[in-house]
Amino acid sequence: MKRILLLFFCLLLTISCQQEERDCLNFHTGTFEFETLLDGELVKTTFIRDGKIEIDYFRGKTDTSSVRWINDCEYIVQKLHPKSMAEEKAIHMKILSTDKNTYTFEYGLVGATNKERGTAKKIK
Repeated sequence: MKRILLLFFCLLLTISCQQEERDCLNFHTGTFEFETLLDGELVKTTFIRDGKIEIDYFRGKTDTSSVRWINDCEYIVQKLHPKSMAEEKAIHMKILSTDKNTYTFEYGLVGATNKERGTAKKIK
């Protein structure tokens, strides 16, 4: 019985130590789509990121933001031409895991503790 418990513990320890794949460099540039629920409606944002610039297309409007990479998997996005005080705030983005043409990320205002999660799909 002790051997079975020891074997089970070792197996559990091995499984829990595996890390998610993070090939973040593959997602520094390209065209992406992100879908989310907004006021009960599923909406899609398309964005093009070229290393230091990100252009967002949402509900017929275009916004341009600067992108400053902190490391291979984290970056700060800030609108270049904010139209309100809320849009002036920078957003911290962190890629948590990658898989072929998608990545899961966490985002929130710089300095804030409240974070949201999402998944983006690379389409080009």
